[in-house]
Amino acid sequence: MKTFEKTFTQQESIPEDAISKAIEVLKSGRLHRYNTNPGEDSEAALLESEYAAYQGSQFCIAVASGGQALQIALRAVGLQPGDKILANAYTLAPVPGAIYAVGGVPVFVEIGDDWLTDIEDLRKKAVSSGAKFMMLSHMRGHISDMEAIGNICNELGIILIEDCAHTMGAKWKGEKSGNFGKVACFSTQTYKHINSGEGGIITTNDPKVAARSVILSGSYMLFDRHVASPPSSVYRDVKLETPNCSARLDNLRAAILRPQLIDLDMNIHRWNERYRVVEDVLRGSKNLKVVERPDYEEFVGSSFQFHILHPDAKEIHSFIERCVQRGVEIKWFGPEEPKAFTSRYDSWRYFSDIPHLPETLKVLSTTCDIRVPLTFTLGDCKTIAEIIVEESEVL
Repeated sequence: MKTFEKTFTQQESIPEDAISKAIEVLKSGRLHRYNTNPGEDSEAALLESEYAAYQGSQFCIAVASGGQALQIALRAVGLQPGDKILANAYTLAPVPGAIYAVGGVPVFVEIGDDWLTDIEDLRKKAVSSGAKFMMLSHMRGHISDMEAIGNICNELGIILIEDCAHTMGAKWKGEKSGNFGKVACFSTQTYKHINSGEGGIITTNDPKVAARSVILSGSYMLFDRHVASPPSSVYRDVKLETPNCSARLDNLRAAILRPQLIDLDMNIHRWNERYRVVEDVLRGSKNLKVVERPDYEEFVGSSFQFHILHPDAKEIHSFIERCVQRGVEIKWFGPEEPKAFTSRYDSWRYFSDIPHLPETLKVLSTTCDIRVPLTFTLGDCKTIAEIIVEESEVL
């Protein structure tokens, strides 16, 4: 009986040129992003400029984490304590955590079995709630119908914030994820698409949202040291009306990220090669369902999701345990109790009013998820998928 020996949490090494840049920063002692010589752009400022160019955005702000990016973005677009905000119910804990941190009241929206936002439920709740904000999480890289969501937001005057932690570099009908809303948030945490351990990026084309984000990130009155930033005139009132929250990205992490950005598109291709190997093998199981993705969704296959067609909790648990014993780590979104990085929306009990979402609970009850790190070869991915299929045969 074949087993798998590699770990699912092992990322590739930081590239040598990134390590060299990091050593330069360490030797300089200038780790703080505003500790620069006269006329010098910091590593953080250069990262922002380069990422803005990659994303096709006017403005970019680098911050300490993806969660901080979400909180700053929500404050920057004007969400106030008590304001309602629409949010798809399939996401990870930093998203509701950011909403809670800024005092928002979530209106959770159902998902379909393709893990995408239920457009009919979104429209219904957008109208009934009167919410003027939406946090759309492209969870695990699945991009919802952005045309339909954009139409609803435009029609009802809803400000759209995109959580692109899992879709950096992805596209929907030729447009990059993150370019559909007022503001977008990305993550550079270790398990994302560029790796600085922790880190976040905010992009927007709105000068005031950008200026507020810069001040909120902790610029003091040093906003003119940002490159991908609005002109100083935009800050005239913003600098006095916006609190400093000290969530800056430092020069060390920026130096680590800049060379990785150059290789991002190549790595997306490598992730998708691995994704397709897993997909092809899992399609052969009569007890598993692989969701087909449309050609116009240019996703990043850094993880893989599938459904188990026998929704008995005990059988699913047994299936996962057998896979684990053979070295294949599977996350399951069915249990009520959160585990590791995985949690279900009804476990976020810091919110006072958690709705019953029958369709979402049904979908999550059979949803399984695996990481697909670039340290895995194509042969590794085939072995992993074959083990999953073999263990699914006894369901």
